[in-house]
Amino acid sequence: MIDHETALARCQDLVALAQRMGADAADAVARANSSESVSVRLGDLEAVERSESEEIGLRVFVGKRSASIHTSDFAPEGLKALAERAVEMARHAPEDEYAGLAPEDRHFTGDMPELELADPAEPGPETLREMALATEDAARAVEGVTNSNGAGVSADRSVVALATSTGFARGYEGTGFSLSASMVAGEGGDMQTDYAQRGARFLADLPSAAEIGREAGERTVAKLDPKSMPSEKFPVVFDPRIGGGLIGHLIGAIGGPAIARKSSFMLGHEDDQLFDGGIDIIEEPHRKRGLRSRPFDGEGVACTPRKIIEGGRLTGWLTNVASANQLGLALTGHAGRGGGGAPGISTSNLHLPAGSVSPEQLMSDIEDGLYVTSLFGQGVNMVTGDYSRGATGFRIRNGQIAEPLAEITIAGNLKDMFRALTPANDLEMIRSVNVPTVRIDGMTVAGE
Repeated sequence: MIDHETALARCQDLVALAQRMGADAADAVARANSSESVSVRLGDLEAVERSESEEIGLRVFVGKRSASIHTSDFAPEGLKALAERAVEMARHAPEDEYAGLAPEDRHFTGDMPELELADPAEPGPETLREMALATEDAARAVEGVTNSNGAGVSADRSVVALATSTGFARGYEGTGFSLSASMVAGEGGDMQTDYAQRGARFLADLPSAAEIGREAGERTVAKLDPKSMPSEKFPVVFDPRIGGGLIGHLIGAIGGPAIARKSSFMLGHEDDQLFDGGIDIIEEPHRKRGLRSRPFDGEGVACTPRKIIEGGRLTGWLTNVASANQLGLALTGHAGRGGGGAPGISTSNLHLPAGSVSPEQLMSDIEDGLYVTSLFGQGVNMVTGDYSRGATGFRIRNGQIAEPLAEITIAGNLKDMFRALTPANDLEMIRSVNVPTVRIDGMTVAGE
């Protein structure tokens, strides 16, 4: 796999080629990844996989017309052909008065922050196999587990580089490791399945195989013999594993492109009190070893720490160049970029700070409610904010978690849900979006 310096050189070469072919402006992004994974099931090795990929994408501008194209062919002839096709495509594209490159005065400059994204450790297949086997053994040892869907470990190394005709040229490397297990409990039509998974930038930061395995087994067994519950309004408590999805819906609604298209339920509410006054949502792009840490965004603009929500209020829309130009706003460093296509919106590490009460205290006054541990279905309307998801979890009776539940639907509107959200104090910084246990009163639950 190429290193970030080689990837950056290829990007710069491609931008120069595009300009020689007639492009007025251009940018190129290169990504490379090498991955090794091992999966086991019922004590036997199931698969050992290794993959490598390299991709470079070019975006060119001819006047106000633009085109984007990508390839995995890094040879000089391949890059030349790519540049020729991109410029020709741009000449026939419709005009877009808003798209463009980030101006030079908004580029990330100076020394790279010390983010600790790349672990020098390179565990071999045998080490990964031992970790996977130990994880599955720990899960299968949990009383009540009857079968295994398997356990797996992966190790990834990635490179990203970006160069623009306005003078930006930087790149960096990172690593990622993950450990997971999925178990089965019960027999026949009464079978239940659940999982545990953890990712980290550094191998040493992963929990032990025993911890992940035990969590997978215990979560699965706890779901046996599920019931339903009446259809009415209840307090709903979200497990931290899934609560981050609520923050994800907010981010999708405050992205500049959605606002420019007028396709967001947040339109007209940017000055409202969205959450309780004690709620902040914080973005930390420079967190060391963060799963989404980055020094610059997909357009070369510096990523900076900020509060997305402060005192319950929105601090502003999240923009890339096109949406900032259309809305007449400043760039915020939130451009997201894949190998091809125009930039979208992406955030770095996010978290909802912990509240002042324990999860037990948060639930103590709930006579009857629902503790949600998993969600499924895509019933979220980002234009209206209407929210309806299938759910499984546990009944809350007299402040205590009781019997497991299944075949439940929870519904509400995200604006109302945000205003009613109360966090507990059990925040752990282990994901890319971290939230504590959260409670939302007054949600509609559809059951039996």
